[in-house]
Amino acid sequence: MTRPLLFIHGAFCGGWAFDAFRAPFEAAGFATHAPDLPFHAPGSSAADLANVGVRGYAKAIAEIARDLPAPPVLIGHSLGGLVAQLVAMRQPVAGLVLLAPSPPWGVMATTPEEHAGHVSLTLMGDYWRRPVAPDYAVAREATLDRLDSESARRLFARFTPESGRAMRETLHWWLDPSAATAAPAYRISAPVLALAGGRDRVNAAATVRRIARRFPETQATFREFPEMSHWLIEEPGWENVAAEVLSWVRNLPSR
Repeated sequence: MTRPLLFIHGAFCGGWAFDAFRAPFEAAGFATHAPDLPFHAPGSSAADLANVGVRGYAKAIAEIARDLPAPPVLIGHSLGGLVAQLVAMRQPVAGLVLLAPSPPWGVMATTPEEHAGHVSLTLMGDYWRRPVAPDYAVAREATLDRLDSESARRLFARFTPESGRAMRETLHWWLDPSAATAAPAYRISAPVLALAGGRDRVNAAATVRRIARRFPETQATFREFPEMSHWLIEEPGWENVAAEVLSWVRNLPSR
């Protein structure tokens, strides 16, 4: 039996974000699962979304992982990469694939673009008390920047609001006394593959490398795709990213 693969999407998205990226894995015979994070399905309660944080996301994914027939490989993109780390602390998993992951508590951003994005949130007032609506201009500049206009519009039309609380816990973690996004490397035993885009302005390659270096060299592998940006799961070149992940998953040791 092949290991199940559990895909975890990022902020403002749903499981649909992996529609294209999952295809090579399914063609290779893997069972794939790409659930929505809590309250990310269209029509979800805005009040419930406002009240959920990153720990709530991790709890929901851990429950799904426990119901699978074997410990899964977690494949998380952006915020989903952070959620994957939180799940791996508490739940047996076969591997951890971090695609342009958001950093956990204590890991500082490395570039002016990342810091600027974090600061821009402060201009939204008490954003952590409410859902935050997706903004096309921001998405087009930083997330969907390597897609053609038609593709970017098509994907953005499916974006949904994100929990302001979860965003604050992730991007302004130093203001969170509960340390909701803390994921100490010593509590994660699974092999780790961390992939980054060299042109990513959301979670820069240097930041992803910093995340990978928290783990022993024998546990974590880092690779950068120099010409890629943040949307590693469907921007031009995504097939190469998927092939890298597929090869790594196939070569995981039996546990």
